[in-house]
Amino acid sequence: MWHTRSVYNGVLRGTLQIEEKFDKNYPIYPVIDKIADSWFSRLGFAAFYILFYVQFATSPWMFLLLPIHFLIAPIQGAVVNWAGHKYGYRNFDDEKDHSKNTLIIDFLMLGELFQNNHHHAGARPNFAAKWWEFDPVYPFIKLFDAIGMIKLIPIKSTGK
Repeated sequence: MWHTRSVYNGVLRGTLQIEEKFDKNYPIYPVIDKIADSWFSRLGFAAFYILFYVQFATSPWMFLLLPIHFLIAPIQGAVVNWAGHKYGYRNFDDEKDHSKNTLIIDFLMLGELFQNNHHHAGARPNFAAKWWEFDPVYPFIKLFDAIGMIKLIPIKSTGK
């Protein structure tokens, strides 16, 4: 996880070069990135969660769920980066990393555990690659494109 943190910070601060296959077809919002990566923003979200519980919790035991809200993103990231490189199968052996697809729990991670597919074609909005794989977020991406909320850009084939 520390390595993942270092990579994230390197990309965020521009001190780490991104592989070309991952560096295309996505919007760049430097102001939003700066705000989202600040401690002020993190503490603001924590305050929001606490105030939400104060307003809507119907029993004191519900406050025990607050740590889940605080930790869900790092835990999800750890599961994806750990399981997605340790367990599962590979559709693309040409990738030089140890990425794997972990189909059994992928649905719980909303398509994020198709790590081998993602490493092979990082700019594809659909992380599923085989007919029997399903990325549960991709239908929403298609819907958002259809209603004009986002714009999908066709990706040119790399010959892989």
